[in-house]
Amino acid sequence: MSLDRLRSAISTLEESNHSLHMELGSSAIMIKMLAEDLEKEGQKELVESLGVATKEIIELIEEFDFHNKALSSLKDEYTVRDEVTDFEVLLSEKTERLRAESHVPPEHHALYKQFQEAVWNVHHAGEPMPGQEKEDLIMYSSQFNVVNTKCPITGKEVIDLENPVRSSDCMHIYDRDAVMNYVKQYKGKGRPCPCAAAGCPKPLVLERLVCDPMLKVEIQELRMRGRVNSQVHDVAECTELDD
Repeated sequence: MSLDRLRSAISTLEESNHSLHMELGSSAIMIKMLAEDLEKEGQKELVESLGVATKEIIELIEEFDFHNKALSSLKDEYTVRDEVTDFEVLLSEKTERLRAESHVPPEHHALYKQFQEAVWNVHHAGEPMPGQEKEDLIMYSSQFNVVNTKCPITGKEVIDLENPVRSSDCMHIYDRDAVMNYVKQYKGKGRPCPCAAAGCPKPLVLERLVCDPMLKVEIQELRMRGRVNSQVHDVAECTELDD
């Protein structure tokens, strides 16, 4: 197999895995929203079972992530050899190595922590969870872990951004092209580029602006909750008209 064909095949697999990753993330969001409703009704056992389901989804997401990283490294590192290459074995070895190096137990994963916080906030909004510091409460108390709903540069809604990126330092979300151009304007000025979000003291660094695995899932949650709220509003309006 030529390198070009190999890389093309891997790119196709990566796209498929990305779609599956997003579907799993959406499932985790739906489970969390359902758990919030069940917690309001006092259905503790059902909430606990949804917590278990969330952990199972996290395990699947991690497997997809390891598999994708292994594919990417194979695409970048593989060279044509005289002997026949067993790609299944090669990919499996790379995946196992990644799993051994960076596996995170589901209960420590950001998605599971968000699930726990969402359930806790049903009856204890504004209070730290057991074992949670006040600083952590401030850090995670923003809406669905998305600290800004509009790009500080373009003013475009985060849910409408085609290529969102997030600063790893201050967590503000930007349109990728807009923030890249913004940061480049400060090149050679001898001072760091400030975050464009009002009042944010953190600098922006190109290498620290990334579309991390959680970003698109969190933006998807904003979309889904927005649709639910819109439907509730429409039902309320119809009820008022009927009265």
